[in-house]
Amino acid sequence: MKDDDIEKPRAMKVRQGIQDAMTYSLPDKKFNPKNIDLVEIDIELDNLGWNFHNYRILNIADIHLGQWINPEYLSELIDYVNTLNVDLVTLTGDYFSYNFEDYKKCLEQSLKKLAAKEGKFGVLGNHDHWMNADEIRDIFKRSGVVDLSNDVRTLEKNGDFLNICGVDSCTVCCDNLDKVLAKMKVDTPSILLAHEPDFAKESSQTDRFDLQISGHSHGGQFIVPKFETTPFRGPNSTKYPVGLYKVGNMIQYTSKGLGTNSFRIRINCKPEITIITLKTNKKQKIKIE
Repeated sequence: MKDDDIEKPRAMKVRQGIQDAMTYSLPDKKFNPKNIDLVEIDIELDNLGWNFHNYRILNIADIHLGQWINPEYLSELIDYVNTLNVDLVTLTGDYFSYNFEDYKKCLEQSLKKLAAKEGKFGVLGNHDHWMNADEIRDIFKRSGVVDLSNDVRTLEKNGDFLNICGVDSCTVCCDNLDKVLAKMKVDTPSILLAHEPDFAKESSQTDRFDLQISGHSHGGQFIVPKFETTPFRGPNSTKYPVGLYKVGNMIQYTSKGLGTNSFRIRINCKPEITIITLKTNKKQKIKIE
Protein backbone atom coordinates (compact mmCIF):
# COMPACT_ATOMS: atom_id res chain seq x y z
CA MET A 1 0.00 0.00 0.00
CA LYS A 2 1.38 3.43 -0.94
CA ASP A 3 1.26 6.31 1.50
CA ASP A 4 -0.90 8.21 -0.99
CA ASP A 5 -3.56 5.53 -0.50
CA ILE A 6 -3.63 5.96 3.29
CA GLU A 7 -6.38 8.13 4.68
CA LYS A 8 -4.86 11.10 6.49
CA PRO A 9 -6.60 13.24 9.14
CA ARG A 10 -8.41 16.28 7.79
CA ALA A 11 -7.14 19.83 8.31
CA MET A 12 -3.53 18.60 8.47
CA LYS A 13 -1.96 22.02 7.81
CA VAL A 14 -4.15 23.67 10.42
CA ARG A 15 -3.02 21.13 13.01
CA GLN A 16 0.61 21.67 12.02
CA GLY A 17 0.35 25.40 12.59
CA ILE A 18 -1.41 25.02 15.92
CA GLN A 19 1.08 22.47 17.24
CA ASP A 20 4.10 24.61 16.30
CA ALA A 21 2.70 27.66 18.06
CA MET A 22 1.84 25.74 21.21
CA THR A 23 5.06 23.70 21.34
CA TYR A 24 7.29 26.76 21.28
CA SER A 25 5.11 28.69 23.74
CA LEU A 26 5.63 26.12 26.51
CA PRO A 27 7.44 27.38 29.60
CA ASP A 28 9.15 24.00 30.24
CA LYS A 29 10.78 23.15 26.94
CA LYS A 30 13.84 21.41 28.40
CA PHE A 31 14.16 17.72 29.22
CA ASN A 32 14.29 16.80 32.91
CA PRO A 33 14.69 13.11 33.90
CA LYS A 34 12.62 13.79 37.03
CA ASN A 35 9.61 14.29 34.76
CA ILE A 36 10.06 10.91 33.08
CA ASP A 37 8.90 7.54 34.40
CA LEU A 38 11.84 5.17 33.90
CA VAL A 39 10.01 1.83 34.07
CA GLU A 40 12.23 -1.22 34.66
CA ILE A 41 10.68 -4.67 34.41
CA ASP A 42 12.01 -8.22 34.34
CA ILE A 43 10.41 -10.59 31.85
CA GLU A 44 11.09 -14.32 31.79
CA LEU A 45 11.13 -15.98 28.38
CA ASP A 46 10.73 -19.71 27.80
CA ASN A 47 13.94 -21.39 26.64
CA LEU A 48 15.95 -18.18 26.63
CA GLY A 49 19.61 -19.12 26.52
CA TRP A 50 21.86 -18.14 29.38
CA ASN A 51 23.84 -15.86 27.08
CA PHE A 52 20.74 -13.63 26.86
CA HIS A 53 20.01 -13.77 30.61
CA ASN A 54 19.92 -10.19 31.99
CA TYR A 55 19.85 -8.80 28.44
CA ARG A 56 18.59 -5.20 28.67
CA ILE A 57 16.25 -3.75 26.03
CA LEU A 58 15.28 -0.07 26.16
CA ASN A 59 12.09 0.91 24.38
CA ILE A 60 11.08 4.39 23.23
CA ALA A 61 7.52 4.93 21.98
CA ASP A 62 5.46 7.82 20.63
CA ILE A 63 7.94 10.70 20.47
CA HIS A 64 5.44 12.80 18.45
CA LEU A 65 8.21 15.24 17.65
CA GLY A 66 6.91 18.78 17.28
CA GLN A 67 3.76 18.00 19.24
CA TRP A 68 4.93 19.39 22.62
CA ILE A 69 8.35 17.69 22.26
CA ASN A 70 10.81 20.04 20.54
CA PRO A 71 14.24 19.25 19.00
CA GLU A 72 16.22 20.43 22.03
CA TYR A 73 14.14 18.28 24.37
CA LEU A 74 14.61 15.20 22.20
CA SER A 75 18.36 15.73 21.92
CA GLU A 76 18.73 16.02 25.70
CA LEU A 77 16.51 12.97 26.22
CA ILE A 78 18.75 10.92 23.92
CA ASP A 79 21.81 12.05 25.89
CA TYR A 80 20.08 10.73 29.02
CA VAL A 81 19.12 7.44 27.37
CA ASN A 82 22.76 6.93 26.35
CA THR A 83 23.75 6.82 30.03
CA LEU A 84 21.47 3.89 30.86
CA ASN A 85 23.78 1.06 29.77
CA VAL A 86 21.46 -1.13 27.72
CA ASP A 87 22.19 -3.83 25.15
CA LEU A 88 19.51 -3.03 22.58
CA VAL A 89 17.21 -0.11 21.76
CA THR A 90 13.76 -0.56 20.24
CA LEU A 91 11.55 2.17 18.79
CA THR A 92 7.84 1.49 18.46
CA GLY A 93 6.52 4.23 16.22
CA ASP A 94 4.86 7.65 15.94
CA TYR A 95 7.99 9.78 15.63
CA PHE A 96 5.91 12.67 14.25
CA SER A 97 2.36 13.93 14.59
CA TYR A 98 1.32 16.36 11.82
CA ASN A 99 4.52 18.16 10.86
CA PHE A 100 7.31 16.25 9.13
CA GLU A 101 9.36 18.72 7.09
CA ASP A 102 10.31 21.03 9.97
CA TYR A 103 11.45 18.22 12.26
CA LYS A 104 12.88 15.45 10.08
CA LYS A 105 16.48 16.69 10.42
CA CYS A 106 16.14 16.74 14.20
CA LEU A 107 14.90 13.15 14.31
CA GLU A 108 17.80 12.00 12.16
CA GLN A 109 20.37 13.79 14.33
CA SER A 110 18.92 12.33 17.52
CA LEU A 111 18.63 8.78 16.18
CA LYS A 112 22.21 8.95 14.88
CA LYS A 113 23.59 9.69 18.33
CA LEU A 114 21.31 7.16 20.05
CA ALA A 115 23.74 4.52 21.35
CA ALA A 116 23.15 0.79 21.76
CA LYS A 117 25.73 -1.96 22.17
CA GLU A 118 24.00 -4.43 19.88
CA GLY A 119 21.75 -2.39 17.65
CA LYS A 120 18.78 -0.08 17.21
CA PHE A 121 15.55 -1.53 15.81
CA GLY A 122 12.31 0.25 14.93
CA VAL A 123 8.87 0.03 13.39
CA LEU A 124 6.51 2.75 12.16
CA GLY A 125 3.28 3.99 13.67
CA ASN A 126 0.11 5.28 12.03
CA HIS A 127 1.21 8.94 12.24
CA ASP A 128 4.45 8.08 10.43
CA HIS A 129 2.44 6.74 7.50
CA TRP A 130 0.27 9.86 7.50
CA MET A 131 3.47 11.91 7.25
CA ASN A 132 5.95 10.15 4.95
CA ALA A 133 6.79 6.52 5.65
CA ASP A 134 9.39 6.24 2.87
CA GLU A 135 11.37 9.23 4.12
CA ILE A 136 11.22 8.00 7.71
CA ARG A 137 12.61 4.65 6.57
CA ASP A 138 15.43 6.61 4.87
CA ILE A 139 16.07 8.41 8.16
CA PHE A 140 16.29 5.01 9.86
CA LYS A 141 18.84 3.85 7.32
CA ARG A 142 21.02 6.93 7.64
CA SER A 143 20.80 6.75 11.45
CA GLY A 144 21.77 3.10 11.79
CA VAL A 145 18.28 2.01 12.86
CA VAL A 146 17.17 -1.34 11.45
CA ASP A 147 13.66 -1.05 10.01
CA LEU A 148 11.80 -4.11 11.30
CA SER A 149 8.47 -3.34 9.64
CA ASN A 150 7.24 -6.82 8.70
CA ASP A 151 10.76 -8.14 9.17
CA VAL A 152 12.97 -10.19 11.50
CA ARG A 153 16.53 -10.15 12.79
CA THR A 154 17.88 -13.13 14.69
CA LEU A 155 20.50 -12.28 17.28
CA GLU A 156 23.15 -14.84 18.25
CA LYS A 157 25.34 -15.01 21.34
CA ASN A 158 27.66 -17.99 21.73
CA GLY A 159 25.16 -20.45 20.26
CA ASP A 160 22.02 -18.94 21.83
CA PHE A 161 19.46 -17.18 19.62
CA LEU A 162 16.79 -14.50 20.00
CA ASN A 163 14.35 -13.33 17.31
CA ILE A 164 13.68 -9.57 17.23
CA CYS A 165 10.64 -9.13 14.99
CA GLY A 166 8.52 -6.20 13.89
CA VAL A 167 5.19 -5.57 12.25
CA ASP A 168 4.11 -2.41 10.45
CA SER A 169 1.14 -0.34 11.62
CA CYS A 170 -2.17 -2.19 11.57
CA THR A 171 -4.11 1.08 11.90
CA VAL A 172 -3.25 1.84 8.27
CA CYS A 173 -3.45 -1.85 7.22
CA CYS A 174 0.30 -2.18 6.54
CA ASP A 175 0.86 -5.16 8.85
CA ASN A 176 1.93 -8.48 7.32
CA LEU A 177 2.32 -11.04 10.07
CA ASP A 178 2.60 -13.96 7.63
CA LYS A 179 5.73 -12.39 6.18
CA VAL A 180 7.21 -12.12 9.66
CA LEU A 181 6.37 -15.70 10.60
CA ALA A 182 8.00 -16.99 7.42
CA LYS A 183 11.30 -15.31 8.33
CA MET A 184 11.49 -16.34 11.98
CA LYS A 185 14.00 -18.88 13.21
CA VAL A 186 11.89 -21.69 14.67
CA ASP A 187 12.07 -22.91 18.29
CA THR A 188 13.64 -19.60 19.27
CA PRO A 189 12.53 -17.07 21.91
CA SER A 190 10.89 -14.20 20.02
CA ILE A 191 10.03 -10.56 20.68
CA LEU A 192 7.62 -8.61 18.47
CA LEU A 193 7.60 -4.83 18.07
CA ALA A 194 4.10 -3.63 17.15
CA HIS A 195 3.01 -0.01 17.44
CA GLU A 196 -0.58 -0.86 18.33
CA PRO A 197 -1.03 -2.95 21.52
CA ASP A 198 -4.28 -4.62 20.46
CA PHE A 199 -2.35 -6.35 17.70
CA ALA A 200 -1.48 -8.76 20.53
CA LYS A 201 -4.78 -10.52 19.98
CA GLU A 202 -3.60 -11.56 16.52
CA SER A 203 0.08 -12.14 17.27
CA SER A 204 -0.61 -14.22 20.39
CA GLN A 205 -2.73 -16.67 18.41
CA THR A 206 0.32 -17.79 16.45
CA ASP A 207 2.04 -19.10 19.60
CA ARG A 208 5.32 -17.91 18.08
CA PHE A 209 5.96 -14.81 20.19
CA ASP A 210 6.95 -14.63 23.84
CA LEU A 211 6.67 -10.86 24.21
CA GLN A 212 5.10 -7.99 22.26
CA ILE A 213 6.24 -4.41 22.94
CA SER A 214 3.90 -1.57 21.93
CA GLY A 215 2.98 2.07 22.46
CA HIS A 216 0.25 4.04 20.61
CA SER A 217 -2.10 4.61 23.57
CA HIS A 218 -0.04 7.17 25.57
CA GLY A 219 -1.47 5.32 28.56
CA GLY A 220 -4.73 7.12 27.87
CA GLN A 221 -2.93 10.20 29.29
CA PHE A 222 -4.93 9.56 32.48
CA ILE A 223 -4.41 6.56 34.74
CA VAL A 224 -6.92 5.86 37.52
CA PRO A 225 -5.05 5.70 40.85
CA LYS A 226 -4.92 2.25 42.51
CA PHE A 227 -6.49 0.59 39.44
CA GLU A 228 -3.45 1.43 37.24
CA THR A 229 -5.52 1.52 34.07
CA THR A 230 -7.24 4.17 31.98
CA PRO A 231 -10.83 4.80 30.87
CA PHE A 232 -9.58 6.62 27.76
CA ARG A 233 -8.93 4.04 25.08
CA GLY A 234 -8.58 4.75 21.39
CA PRO A 235 -8.71 2.49 18.34
CA ASN A 236 -6.31 -0.47 18.57
CA SER A 237 -5.59 0.22 22.24
CA THR A 238 -8.90 -0.69 23.87
CA LYS A 239 -7.86 -4.10 25.26
CA TYR A 240 -4.29 -3.47 26.38
CA PRO A 241 -3.93 0.29 26.97
CA VAL A 242 -1.13 0.43 29.55
CA GLY A 243 1.35 -1.86 31.28
CA LEU A 244 1.70 -5.64 31.41
CA TYR A 245 -0.81 -8.21 30.19
CA LYS A 246 -0.86 -11.95 29.57
CA VAL A 247 -2.47 -12.67 26.20
CA GLY A 248 -2.66 -16.41 25.65
CA ASN A 249 0.90 -17.62 26.15
CA MET A 250 2.38 -14.25 25.23
CA ILE A 251 3.25 -11.25 27.39
CA GLN A 252 2.08 -7.86 26.10
CA TYR A 253 3.71 -4.66 27.33
CA THR A 254 2.23 -1.27 26.46
CA SER A 255 4.35 1.82 27.12
CA LYS A 256 2.81 5.16 28.12
CA GLY A 257 5.12 6.71 25.52
CA LEU A 258 6.96 10.02 25.56
CA GLY A 259 4.80 12.51 23.72
CA THR A 260 1.11 13.19 23.44
CA ASN A 261 -1.24 13.92 20.60
CA SER A 262 -3.70 16.85 20.63
CA PHE A 263 -3.80 17.58 24.36
CA ARG A 264 -0.62 17.88 26.42
CA ILE A 265 -2.40 16.92 29.65
CA ARG A 266 -1.17 13.81 31.49
CA ILE A 267 -2.76 12.92 34.83
CA ASN A 268 -1.05 10.25 36.95
CA CYS A 269 0.54 9.18 33.66
CA LYS A 270 4.08 10.47 33.29
CA PRO A 271 5.93 10.06 29.97
CA GLU A 272 7.79 6.76 29.90
CA ILE A 273 11.05 5.16 28.90
CA THR A 274 11.04 1.39 29.42
CA ILE A 275 13.90 -0.97 30.19
CA ILE A 276 13.01 -4.65 29.88
CA THR A 277 15.50 -7.10 31.34
CA LEU A 278 15.16 -10.59 29.89
CA LYS A 279 15.43 -13.55 32.23
CA THR A 280 15.87 -17.23 31.41
CA ASN A 281 13.83 -19.99 33.04
CA LYS A 282 16.46 -22.60 32.25
CA LYS A 283 18.29 -24.28 35.09
CA GLN A 284 21.99 -23.71 35.05
CA LYS A 285 24.19 -26.77 35.18
CA ILE A 286 27.12 -26.45 37.56
CA LYS A 287 30.03 -28.70 36.80
CA ILE A 288 31.39 -30.43 39.90
CA GLU A 289 35.09 -31.23 39.73
